[in-house]
Amino acid sequence: MLKILPQLLLHPFYLMSVACATYDEQKINLDQPGALDLILCETPRPQICTKEYNPVCATRIDGSVKTGSTACTSCADIDVVGYRSGEC
Repeated sequence: MLKILPQLLLHPFYLMSVACATYDEQKINLDQPGALDLILCETPRPQICTKEYNPVCATRIDGSVKTGSTACTSCADIDVVGYRSGEC
């Protein structure tokens, strides 16, 4: 039991370090697990949005990401597929 204890203690730290990877370092493949967390933009696309700042991380068709000021302004861009809450 004592030999397994250090491994059990280090395992959560390994998982936390993997979970901290940022999306802006790589393109997101929409077929990857977790891509379903994406809130998809609806049709018709917004024509007018209010001026506010509630940042979202928008995912484009090519898989790249960018920070938008709101979900509305992000989805107004035809190249944006969807978004997640918060900055990229």
